[in-house]
Amino acid sequence: MDRWDDWEELYFYMVVARGGNKTVIINTGPPPDLTALNARWTAAFGERGALKRAANEVPERALGELDIVPGEVDFVLVTPLQAYAVGNIPLFHNATVCISRRGWIEDFHAPEYEMHVPRKLRIPDNVLTYLTLEAPEKVRLLGDEEEILPGVKAVWVGGHHRSSVAYLIETEQGTVAVTDCCFKYGNIERNHPLGIMESLPECLAAYDFLGREADIVIPLYDPEVLKRFPEGKVA
Repeated sequence: MDRWDDWEELYFYMVVARGGNKTVIINTGPPPDLTALNARWTAAFGERGALKRAANEVPERALGELDIVPGEVDFVLVTPLQAYAVGNIPLFHNATVCISRRGWIEDFHAPEYEMHVPRKLRIPDNVLTYLTLEAPEKVRLLGDEEEILPGVKAVWVGGHHRSSVAYLIETEQGTVAVTDCCFKYGNIERNHPLGIMESLPECLAAYDFLGREADIVIPLYDPEVLKRFPEGKVA
């Protein structure tokens, strides 16, 4: 909510965690067709606000570089319920899809107020069909604090969206928190709330929580991640 004439570059990451013979993916990348998403973003920000995706950033190719086949992924963790995070969930047809229960209700089924993003740009039609009609048994709705696997825990943080979660992963480098409640390191390191948020108290509480509980934080949109962790390898 400041520096209105400056531009900020954002990356939209997928995060891979492997251990205990399990493969976990956090977020699945934007939809194959970016037309609807970019129509809204460019209407708001101009052509410079468009999301761009290189050929090697398509999920199947990006994961293939790590010898990961989407059908062999065990868990897909979502934060938040937005098209840029859920756009390829049907690719992971054998995975358990973990979503905040609170977010599933308040971002989709029963919002408490009018959402500023249309439903189809939160959950595209094909993804909604998959989650509710084709494979509802694959959906796991998470409590506000819940262990998903040994060493992987979800904590609801809100702030950005009602479905925003911090996923805490235990590694040899300590506890790694992956979350969308901070767009960039400057949000948490300067305690500077993000501009696109739904609750200032939740945002500040989330940053306090991350400062206490995480040894490493991965903001899901910050290009700086690849500078601090060359080639994207955190631990």
